[in-house]
Amino acid sequence: MKSPLLSLPGAVPAEGVDEGVAAHYGDLFREQRALAGGTGFVDLSHRGVLTVSGEDRLSWLHLLLTQHVSDLPTGEATEALILSANGHIEHALYLVDDGTTVWAHVEPGTREALVAYLESMKFFYRVEVADRTDEFAVVYLPAGSIAEVPEGVVVRETPYGRDLFLPRADLESFAAAHGPAAGLLAHEALRVEHHRPRLGFETDHRTIPHELGWIGTAVHLQKGCYRGQETVARVQNLGKPPRRLVFLHLDGSDVHLPAPGTEIRLADEGPDGRKIGFVTSSVRHHELGPVALALVKRNVPVDAALLAGETAAAQEVVVEP
Repeated sequence: MKSPLLSLPGAVPAEGVDEGVAAHYGDLFREQRALAGGTGFVDLSHRGVLTVSGEDRLSWLHLLLTQHVSDLPTGEATEALILSANGHIEHALYLVDDGTTVWAHVEPGTREALVAYLESMKFFYRVEVADRTDEFAVVYLPAGSIAEVPEGVVVRETPYGRDLFLPRADLESFAAAHGPAAGLLAHEALRVEHHRPRLGFETDHRTIPHELGWIGTAVHLQKGCYRGQETVARVQNLGKPPRRLVFLHLDGSDVHLPAPGTEIRLADEGPDGRKIGFVTSSVRHHELGPVALALVKRNVPVDAALLAGETAAAQEVVVEP
C-alpha cells in the first residue's frame, strides 16, 4: 500500500519489505537528529493494523501470546510474540488495549497469515478479529515529542516514543501539521542504537526469543499454556540459546555498509575463517557512525574482534553468553 506521504518534497521510497513509505526525505542525519531531539514523525503506514474486540479478547490472547495480557491495563503498551510448536518466533505484535478493543501493529507482509492463525483459534471465545490496515495507518512520534495527538486516536506509548493508530485518510493533514517528516532509515538507526530486534531482520526460521533479548519485554516467564512455551522454559531453566544478539561498531573507513546476511568471522582468522554469525541490520547513525546488529554463536568471546565480510567490527554485548 503506497503512502500518500511519498509525494512530500525529497521523498525517496524505501525498498524490500518496507516498500510503500519513504526511506528518507533527502537528509538522513538531519532526520535522525530531529527524532533524537523529540521532533518530527515517521510514516509507518506500511505496517499491518489488527484489532481484537469482544468480552474475551484479553483472556483469549493470553492463551496464544508469550506475554501476560489477561489483566492488561487500559492504555498500557506491551509487545508479544507468537511461537511455533518448537518455540521459534513466527509473529511479533505491538499491542495496546483501549478499554474495548486491543489494537496491534505488525510487520509488513505478516498480517494475512497472522489473521488466519487467530481466526483458526477462536473456537467458542467471544472475540472478533479484524484486519484494519486499509482504514488505519501507524505513525510514530519520537520520545520527548510535544506534538498534539488528534482527538480519538488510539495511542501506544513506550519509552521510545508513541505509536499512533491514525485514520489513513488523515495522513496528509497530520503531516502538514506535525512535520518535518523523517524517513524509515532514521527510525531504523534509532532502533539499532537501542538494540531492539525486528521480526524478519533479527529473526530467521529457527530464532528463539532468548537469542534476541526478548525475554521480559515480549515473553513473560511466569505464565504458560501457549504454543512453544516448553522450549522457552527449557532454555531458560536448563540451558543457553545457541546464538546471541550483538551490537557492532563498524570500521567507518569503509564506504559501504555490510548488508544483512553478511557473514561474520573472527578477525584473527581472516576473511576465509569459519563463519560464526551474520549481520541482521546495518545503519549509519548520526553520532555513532556505521553500526549494526548481528547474531553470533553463543560461545564467541565477548572481547573478540570480528569481521563483517571484510569490514572490521567491535562487538558490544546485548544478550549475555
